[in-house]
Amino acid sequence: MAPLAVNLILGWWLVAASRAQQLPRPSLSLHPSQGVPLGDNITLRCHLPRLAAWVWLYREGGWFYSKGKGKEQDVAEFSFVSTKREHADRYWCQYRVSWSEEASEKSDPVELVLTDLRYPPSSISLHPEQHVGTGTNVTISCWNKDYGATFLLHKDGSSDPLQRQDSSGGDTATFTLFGVTPADSGTYRCSYHPKNYSFLSAPLGDSMTLEVTPSPAPPGAELVSRGNLVVAVVRGCAAVLIFGLGVFFVIDARSLWIRRDESLGGKGIEWH
Repeated sequence: MAPLAVNLILGWWLVAASRAQQLPRPSLSLHPSQGVPLGDNITLRCHLPRLAAWVWLYREGGWFYSKGKGKEQDVAEFSFVSTKREHADRYWCQYRVSWSEEASEKSDPVELVLTDLRYPPSSISLHPEQHVGTGTNVTISCWNKDYGATFLLHKDGSSDPLQRQDSSGGDTATFTLFGVTPADSGTYRCSYHPKNYSFLSAPLGDSMTLEVTPSPAPPGAELVSRGNLVVAVVRGCAAVLIFGLGVFFVIDARSLWIRRDESLGGKGIEWH
């Protein structure tokens, strides 16, 4: 009986796994996506690739929400009113088309990071300066009063932090932009996660604007460039001339061989 029971359980598991793989994975998004202070409202939207009858929202902390929905909707919304610290966490969602079907795989996780305005914003500085030429390495320093465990570097216009760094117990983090280009021009700010709170953030700090200008060409660069162009043109003309001469000699040699063959054929051949 034991082998039979094992086979039955294994068969049921394989059927369940195959059904789950047949359902496309949902996706989860936050609205608004960032910078939500504690106490504000936020909505998590589970986007369904198929119309579903039931949707679950899971939190890494251990609990989950579930809700039924009309089959004509392709999005399920879970709203938190007056968010609290315990709401800051990592989330997934999952759906079931009907109770007779297996549930889909879980979505990729999203992190709900809430801004705690009780923490002071961090300060920022640029080195060597705010106006630099292309190719310069720029160092951006962020610091606070020893509240931070992880610092984040933000650029206005980018939805996600550019870099993050563990302060290793200190109060300063240093970020380096290597070989900057004009695309690195913009306004930068810092934030940080307070110690022991991975999903809480201090508000964005003061801003610094970086302006990257194209480096001027070195003296004589234009003359060198023109000289290179002239050399390239001369080489091209020489190549064309050599090729033309080669074709001419081949044609001329072939013509000579043809005339010689005709001359020999006209005299005939005597047999002795």
